[in-house]
Amino acid sequence: MEELKNKVVFVTGGGRGLGEAVCHTLASAGASVVVADIREELAQKVAGEIQTNGLQAMPLVIDVTDEAQAETAIYKITSQYGRLDALINNAGTDVTLSIEELAIPDWDRIIPVNLRAPFILSKFVLPVMKEQGSGHIINIASTAAKRAWPNAAAYHASKWGLLGFSHALHVEARPYNIKVTALVAGGMQTPFLLDRFPDIDVSKLQDPKNVAATIRFLLSTPEGTVIPEMMVLPMGESSWP
Repeated sequence: MEELKNKVVFVTGGGRGLGEAVCHTLASAGASVVVADIREELAQKVAGEIQTNGLQAMPLVIDVTDEAQAETAIYKITSQYGRLDALINNAGTDVTLSIEELAIPDWDRIIPVNLRAPFILSKFVLPVMKEQGSGHIINIASTAAKRAWPNAAAYHASKWGLLGFSHALHVEARPYNIKVTALVAGGMQTPFLLDRFPDIDVSKLQDPKNVAATIRFLLSTPEGTVIPEMMVLPMGESSWP
């Protein structure tokens, strides 16, 4: 099925992990996918794989915390395709340290990527979506936005903030037929977790392709219906009851 045919989707952090899975999944559903990542080689790799399969993808190098780069990216996408139907704010980072050990520069690095960037990109995308009379912004939150565990203060702060921002954005965008969804995702088999916790029980984590399929579902919901918040967990999720 190509239910997303002729749709243009901008995916941040698209070079690996969940972002990579999202790009492949949405391209297979007919979307033209913008594979955005700060690492050029990863963006090129994923976009190239999609193109090799005869599907539509464009690599885009961007530091999502840089507002000038964000504005330029939106202009480049709309110039190329003439529209922008969905923004997936997926790029994220973290460091596993206690509050006492957490350096101020670490805090100042995590918050901009996880919270400031979705605000910036949403701010620049909104006028485009307003003009075309439709659009969908999906912010990738986490169970870290619902409860807390040790050694993740900056990550918790950013994801609780992102969840609040998503609901505020939903209220403001809804009158313009723009959908906003906060996707609260549980643990996934991605480098984000596996690189930092090599001893983690992989059987308790979900395949990122499953979360990507949920995003495909969200982008395929009927006109006139919006899902402001959704949670998607592995069956053995340990960070949520």
